[in-house]
Amino acid sequence: MPDYDLVIVGAGAAGLSLAHRVSGINERRARPLRSALVEPPPGPRTPPPRTWCFWETDGGPWDHLLTARWDDLSVIAPDGTEHRSSAAPYVYKMLRSTDMQAHVRDQSDRGRDDLRLTVGSVSDGPDHATVTARTPQGRTVHLTTRWVFDSRPTAPSERGRTRLLQHFRGWFVRARPGTFDPASAVLMDLRPPQPRRGVAFGYVLPLSDREALVEYTGFGREALSTQEYERALTDYCALTGLGEVEVLASEQGAIPMTDAPFPPRAGRRVFRIGTAGGATRPSTGYTFSGVCRQTAVVARALENGGVPVPPVPHRPRHLAMDAVMLRALDRGRVRGDDFFARLFAANRLADVLAFLDGGGHFGREVLMGLSTPVAAMSHTVLEHTWHGLCTRLRVLARDGRPSGGTPR
Repeated sequence: MPDYDLVIVGAGAAGLSLAHRVSGINERRARPLRSALVEPPPGPRTPPPRTWCFWETDGGPWDHLLTARWDDLSVIAPDGTEHRSSAAPYVYKMLRSTDMQAHVRDQSDRGRDDLRLTVGSVSDGPDHATVTARTPQGRTVHLTTRWVFDSRPTAPSERGRTRLLQHFRGWFVRARPGTFDPASAVLMDLRPPQPRRGVAFGYVLPLSDREALVEYTGFGREALSTQEYERALTDYCALTGLGEVEVLASEQGAIPMTDAPFPPRAGRRVFRIGTAGGATRPSTGYTFSGVCRQTAVVARALENGGVPVPPVPHRPRHLAMDAVMLRALDRGRVRGDDFFARLFAANRLADVLAFLDGGGHFGREVLMGLSTPVAAMSHTVLEHTWHGLCTRLRVLARDGRPSGGTPR
């Protein structure tokens, strides 16, 4: 018998979400699922604390852990015009990774081992998979398991045409009392200087009337240096009228925005989850909601005894739309600030949020597309369609049969 029913590699949003769901399953089972949550020991491989932002209807499973929540959101156009409205039926939420980690670790799960190991390799097999890792003392251990769910970052497929990054740096700041409105957040401020291709924007997420997360974000091919981010944040604070602020902490990162697929299935018994398994929405970089949908499907399969293949939690048409938008940005056919300003100015905020999270209706999405630069986007749609057709013909000529595509 394998050591475990499942091994989860990585304790980020995806790994913690799946571990949390398995704990819920074990509360209902006479024989618990045996699981291991594996993360590296404290050191250079340990990810820094992060904040995860997402939107959903009220009453979500993580509401009791939220750092903050906002019912009203603003988008500020390049000319300073502010579009502010309620996000209803959605609420924009912030969850700190440290709070989620503490909650999952404190859960009483009689079937789970929390292990501090450095994973070296994962091997597949017909009867079980094996995770090979090192202890903090340097000893090699082998964990055998029915299923592996690996959330470690992985390079995207070579088949992607467009590869951008959502790159960012944020400051947790303290200002004068009464500076911020804790009920309202700035989702996207398009006033910062724009790159030649892509887009740059700031946002402000108040935590109280005097503290907030102020972040500078760009969509582009390359991230900035820390010094460049610091200069951009200083300029953005001046632009918003904050002036001198006390910086309490900072966060920095980069998220892939690409039309390259991230197949969740890596073998017979090995799967990828989170960004590595396609949970990130390519057009926005948001991942948390996709992770929640992905791990819910996995958990149902585990509870019912099925093969727990994680789904790509985004509809094919949305991935195609995202590919077109990323291509248009990368080729410089649309100005990013103009694109997003038009999108939010011409459409109800809740409809845009529904589309960006995969819950929109096709007819409404078509109308939404008409509010963006139609000529440039139509050009890119034709190019994208032609490229896809040529790719299929090349595969057919090479293999002598239609391509089955990537298993999802």
